[in-house]
Amino acid sequence: MDLASFIGLALACIMVVGGIVAGGDVMAFINLPSVLIVVGGALGGTILSNPWKRVLSLGQILKKAFFAESPELISIVQTLVSFAEKARREGLLSLEDDAEQLDDPFMRKSIQLVVDGTDPELVKSILDTEIGLLEERHAGNKFMFDTLAELSPAFGMLGTLIGLIQMLGHLDDPNALGPGMAVALITTFYGSILANVFGIPIARKLTVRTQEEVMTREMIVEGILAIQAGENPRLVEERLKVFLPPKTRDELDKKRETE
Repeated sequence: MDLASFIGLALACIMVVGGIVAGGDVMAFINLPSVLIVVGGALGGTILSNPWKRVLSLGQILKKAFFAESPELISIVQTLVSFAEKARREGLLSLEDDAEQLDDPFMRKSIQLVVDGTDPELVKSILDTEIGLLEERHAGNKFMFDTLAELSPAFGMLGTLIGLIQMLGHLDDPNALGPGMAVALITTFYGSILANVFGIPIARKLTVRTQEEVMTREMIVEGILAIQAGENPRLVEERLKVFLPPKTRDELDKKRETE
């Protein structure tokens, strides 16, 4: 579970609602027609903009944003270094059984390509292509929330125009102008909330997830190619440490010292 996602969403909602409550009349911010225009319109436009198969995967996409954990980089480095040590002692074929026990499909496939004697350039080409396709899939998932964030304020403005038109139809009643204007502006408020509390943050969190996954896979490719080339395990580790943040490098060094 990603605490940052839950804390951020909760904090945004609590602060907005708290500001409304502190201002006094909470019921002035509740209007069902405005909700239907903004939420219904934005969701409808988002569905229209995306293939149905992607829409059906919305639950999985949200799960990735709220529940996916950052990759265990130290564990990946240690695994690849141990593979390098074993391959140097016993040969690349000795890694076949280890590859079958890996939970990560990408690393398992990478090791299998090496064990099968695939040319290094072809290994890199295959794995780079898979990384590129991963980025395209994730960009498509992010597009849904970009679309939602883009359409929400637009439908909020559309609702405002609808409210103003309805208000202008009652110009003969001065007492109705104030409440009518308030209702008209509520739709803009709803559109801003939907875009800035949900659409934009989720899209950016998905970007972060993609960056983490791509970087992790690039690190795996670097390690696999080094193993295939028969490099010294110590050099393999140094290659992989380039991908780690300074603090994580220090943690890896401390773990090595305690071994």
